[in-house]
Amino acid sequence: MAVNDRLLGIVAFVQSAEAGSFAVAAERLGVTRSAIGKRIARLEQQLGVRLFHRSTRRQSLTDDGQAYYERCVKALAELDAAEAALDSGRREPSGRLRISAPVLFGRHCVAPVMLELAQRHPKLEIDLSFNDRIVDLVEDGYDLAIRLGRLPDSATLAARPLYDELLGICASPAYLAKHGKPHDVDDFEGHGAVVYGRNGQSIPWLLRDAAGSVREPRIHTRLRFDDVQAIADAAIAGAGLAMLPCWLLSRYVRTGELQMVMHADRVVGTRISAVWPHTHYMPLRTRAAIDLLVERIPTLAGGPTPMAGWSAAA
Repeated sequence: MAVNDRLLGIVAFVQSAEAGSFAVAAERLGVTRSAIGKRIARLEQQLGVRLFHRSTRRQSLTDDGQAYYERCVKALAELDAAEAALDSGRREPSGRLRISAPVLFGRHCVAPVMLELAQRHPKLEIDLSFNDRIVDLVEDGYDLAIRLGRLPDSATLAARPLYDELLGICASPAYLAKHGKPHDVDDFEGHGAVVYGRNGQSIPWLLRDAAGSVREPRIHTRLRFDDVQAIADAAIAGAGLAMLPCWLLSRYVRTGELQMVMHADRVVGTRISAVWPHTHYMPLRTRAAIDLLVERIPTLAGGPTPMAGWSAAA
């Protein structure tokens, strides 16, 4: 078995073990499922052991497979470290970069940055996936994800803040003509609202009252969507008050479809962060993407200047 074929087999084996599926491993590596199966079969033949228990429903590592997997992970980590050491001496990011971003924010703010990155670095291949669910970066094979809101503590992920998204409260002219315009936090009581929510849980509104204290208004949640554009559409239709990012809200204020109820200086914003699997050796392509996001996102989203600081938790 040639050295190159053996290395391909090891990579296919590790990916399959971590994904729990030949099909998922094939997607991550950009090959067919049958190619993964053939590589692992050749590896098993060369080693003289069976690496996986296989059935029609699932696959799992054999005892030999588990022992071999642990050694292979360490070996591949050393190869990654060697690549990163070479990477640090290069000026040109290259290779494949897989990124996950929320749908609407990703289209408006992340996609233009990745287009610019690709134009800067012709050797870089970028896969950008738009998805509002929280992906598992390791299991789903992503190098980087854009996350909105508070990040839970994690020993396996690292994060860098991009900016604090500016938010505003708005409603349609027809709704305000019928129900009146709230001016302070207490005035929100009795108003209907269209809010962002998922799995039955709503994202709370946090507002600063006239004295500067942060409070959650008492509102009647009439509609709950997990899509920001749907919230905007419902607000335009007169369904109630809505909290929207200013980069989206501004276009509808200009057209007169929505009116501002409370500006961003009274609404507590949402932290936007870049998140990636924690590693001692960050590939140059990942660092280049993060640095450009930090530089460009605040301008594209209409926020403040880039934020400094790194966090080891996500």
